[in-house]
Amino acid sequence: MKHIFQQGKDENAPVLLLLHGTGGTERDLLPLAGRIAPDSSLLSVRGNVLENGMPRFFRRLAEGVFDEEDLVLRTAELNAYLEEAAVQYAFRRDNIVAIGYSNGANIAGSLLFHYPDVLRGAILHHPMVPIRGVELPDLSDIPIFIGAGNNDPISSPHETIELESTLRSAGAEVSIHWESAGHQLTQSEVDAAAAWYRNHIAGH
Repeated sequence: MKHIFQQGKDENAPVLLLLHGTGGTERDLLPLAGRIAPDSSLLSVRGNVLENGMPRFFRRLAEGVFDEEDLVLRTAELNAYLEEAAVQYAFRRDNIVAIGYSNGANIAGSLLFHYPDVLRGAILHHPMVPIRGVELPDLSDIPIFIGAGNNDPISSPHETIELESTLRSAGAEVSIHWESAGHQLTQSEVDAAAAWYRNHIAGH
């Protein structure tokens, strides 16, 4: 997969898996990662699917309607790539924290929904429920931050609460940060994610 790897100062810190939103690239979330965990190594991946020329991580049938078959396929592809990258860049496979925005948050959520021990934790900015009707693996003690907008027209508050409930039912430790905003990523949401990371990931 097209990607950027940046070696961090702290080899023991989690490697941050950066997953952009629709139309983004592997460069989009690098500044965000620098604010959240400046000493971590970064693995930033570009989605393999194009929608009207815009990179995404999986296909959709319409706005908010995912192509579930493609989602499952692309999630498996990303999971396999993480195995390869851990060998190539010599980092621990069990020490990855995902940071995703929008479409990237959805593929990160799908990793959690489908594979045990795939992520040490996750920061999901404006995610949706990736897929329904699947039995989640045991997510006990996996910390997850969800950034959400009260007026988000794409990832509705109802969707956010359903995702929180589904993750909690699998044992995850979920924190939601609400913004009085839409689907955009605000500075205060990034600051909240950074504070959450210090409390739930960096200090553990």
